[in-house]
Amino acid sequence: MKSIKETLKVYAVTDRRFLNGRRLVDDVEKTIKGGATFIQYREKSGQLNREEMIAEAKDIKELCAKYHVPFVIDDDVAMAKEVGADGVHVGQDDMACQLAREKLGQEAIIGVSAQTVEEAIEAEKQGADYLGVGAVFSTNSKDDAIEVPKETLKAICEAVSIPVIAIGGVTADNTKELKGTGIVGVAVISAIFGADDIVFATQKLSEAVKEL
Repeated sequence: MKSIKETLKVYAVTDRRFLNGRRLVDDVEKTIKGGATFIQYREKSGQLNREEMIAEAKDIKELCAKYHVPFVIDDDVAMAKEVGADGVHVGQDDMACQLAREKLGQEAIIGVSAQTVEEAIEAEKQGADYLGVGAVFSTNSKDDAIEVPKETLKAICEAVSIPVIAIGGVTADNTKELKGTGIVGVAVISAIFGADDIVFATQKLSEAVKEL
């Protein structure tokens, strides 16, 4: 079985804004075929009610299980539990990592967003399995994203022993700028799901990550 560090190389975060009538589960399968190693279900569009979200998340969970790719839910611990996801990713304003761990158990994967060394150290203390740090570049995927300097990203990687991934405006072309920071992989939304050819875009990103 792969270690958590190995599964975090190409971390794809879903976004239904790019679907154009396609099913999200089909686009997720394309990105897995292209080399995505981790999937996060993030639903912020407001287009689905909770029942629809749970049904969609269950479909993606089954798909990820088929390909042996870890699957987590963004923010929603209750949904992660109901769907039977591998875990959850929480932000600084969401349910604390410790509480998420209590609700989901020791086997669950808990990821935490961090933007400072202090937040990163605290998340590790609370039992986070990995950190998502960003935005490392400017991004349109999150309206409230604050850019994290490369120096801070490097300092976070040095301050913790758990794996760190970079998120925010990451593309196959700018990934090389993150070399030497200590990250184990990158998390992307539009660079994959906004691409005309999702399989190819994921392959390209996967190759770029190998260069790290």
